[in-house]
Amino acid sequence: MNFLSHFYFDRHTTDCYHVLGTVLPDLLKNADKHIIVHPEKLDYPAGPEQAIQQGWLKHLDVDRHFHNADFFKTNSHQLKLTLLPGMTGSPVKPFFLGHIALELLLDNLLLTTGMVKVDDFYAHLNSCDQEVIYSFLSRSGMQNIDVFLRFFENFKSSEYLHTYAETEKVTYALKRICMRIWNNPFSQENEEAMSAAINRYRNTLENNFTSIFDDIEAMLDD
Repeated sequence: MNFLSHFYFDRHTTDCYHVLGTVLPDLLKNADKHIIVHPEKLDYPAGPEQAIQQGWLKHLDVDRHFHNADFFKTNSHQLKLTLLPGMTGSPVKPFFLGHIALELLLDNLLLTTGMVKVDDFYAHLNSCDQEVIYSFLSRSGMQNIDVFLRFFENFKSSEYLHTYAETEKVTYALKRICMRIWNNPFSQENEEAMSAAINRYRNTLENNFTSIFDDIEAMLDD
């Protein structure tokens, strides 16, 4: 799941460090795909750092439930088939395309239906003390922490998640993700076809997308 989908499960929390933890795995991956840390295996002092770790563990739980769900398997496959006719000449793996497009569409739907508020998400991130984040990452064994902190500041200041309300920006976000793996992943024709396909699939998903959040929430409560 993507940023706003993870935030959905803790949208009512008052602990900014817990919220940070729920999206930190993806933030680190976006900052540098070579970053590998495993805070879930370590001990942290009670307080903000432990709250980050608890959020990190929540992230792992949510992703595990999501990727094992029939909703994910069915819709990522159908979305792949919907996108495939317009992907002639693209090096992007069809399964990867369907997987990431589904996650981005869920964020779009949460945002456009008002189920999450992006400003609340950014307010949590902006409330976190950089020294606490540095200490947590240092204890996690991460090198070059300043690289991540610079990325994190840019991530907060750009507030680009607001753009997910526009379906064409979902295509742009998908392109940016694919560019981390493939050079020139899409032609202009690919992008136009992808935007049309994503918009069509969004309309079919809108009526039942909340079911995956209800299902995961029930599993988290068990």
